[in-house]
Amino acid sequence: MAVISRADAVWTGSLVSGSGVVSAVSSRAFTEQPITWASRTESPNGRTSPEELIAAAHAGCFSMALSAGLGSLGKPPERLEVSASVAFDKADGGWRIVSSALKVRGWVPGMDDASFQREAEKAKDFCPVSQALKGNVALSVEASLAQ
Repeated sequence: MAVISRADAVWTGSLVSGSGVVSAVSSRAFTEQPITWASRTESPNGRTSPEELIAAAHAGCFSMALSAGLGSLGKPPERLEVSASVAFDKADGGWRIVSSALKVRGWVPGMDDASFQREAEKAKDFCPVSQALKGNVALSVEASLAQ
């Protein structure tokens, strides 16, 4: 049976001068977080955006996929620090998400850099959020082991 996650949004006004809120209904982790067109195309100023929420989802999903991959090799990570930078830009005549760049720093005992790089690439492709974006958004990963 599928697990359903739900979020709601309410928008009032025009695109440029209007505003809205988004809420995580399933988890109740956040409610009525403000969103505006300016928070997507200019400066967040304390508001979120659909792209920031996708970045959070991608970073979280990737960290789990990489942890699973490393664990299957008998090298579970002590810590993974992951960031995802999602770019929203004009392309093909309109605004669209053009890329999601993952960056990971890992503390993985007994892992060499080449193996960590390889596992990070696999996790990028395996992560369900990456799979949802694949073919529409450029995906990349930069991986490094902590010294």
